[in-house]
Amino acid sequence: MPDAPVLGAGARSIDLDDAAFGARFNGPLVHESVRAELNARRRGTASTKTRGKVSGGGAKPWRQKGTGRARAGSSRSPIWTGGGTVFGPQPRSYTFKVNRKERRAALRCALSLHADRGTLAVLDLAAFDGPSTRTAARLLDDWGKPRGTLVVLAADEADAALSFRNIPRVGVLEASNVGIADLIGAASLIVSEAALAALSARATATRATEEDD
Repeated sequence: MPDAPVLGAGARSIDLDDAAFGARFNGPLVHESVRAELNARRRGTASTKTRGKVSGGGAKPWRQKGTGRARAGSSRSPIWTGGGTVFGPQPRSYTFKVNRKERRAALRCALSLHADRGTLAVLDLAAFDGPSTRTAARLLDDWGKPRGTLVVLAADEADAALSFRNIPRVGVLEASNVGIADLIGAASLIVSEAALAALSARATATRATEEDD
């Protein structure tokens, strides 16, 4: 059974749920899930104007014959400066669907990767009487794992969130907002016990459990 050290509690460690943190890594599945998450974050608002949308250009620039120049019907032709754009980007959605079962499996892979590499630690909130960046930095230095570090907390753990958020190359997210791309992109991962339970529940949830929620 995998385990993780508890930061701020001496040499204590905590056993991890083998179902959530003992999965075999599936690269293609994780890649698909990460790509789906990153695509969903794209705004898709890039837009260009075709020649029909550019104002002006209604009059023929010069007569058809006798000038020695090429024929021209509009000054808003794509080959003219200030003209329209051919095949330019238009507003669109980049999202595509990944099944819930696949998303849960990819989440287990991401969590298990950190557990297997030893880059996962559990945060003891008793170390924070209030917001203290100095305490948070000391815990990170004592742990000695590489940055960037992702700190995952529950919604009501504001003192710890305020303590970590100003440290360079450290990101703070609520457990409900953590995606697979966030986990894969982090070199090390710190979670509170409440966040650990929430992530484990998400990773091992069944369809019946989701419908009950």
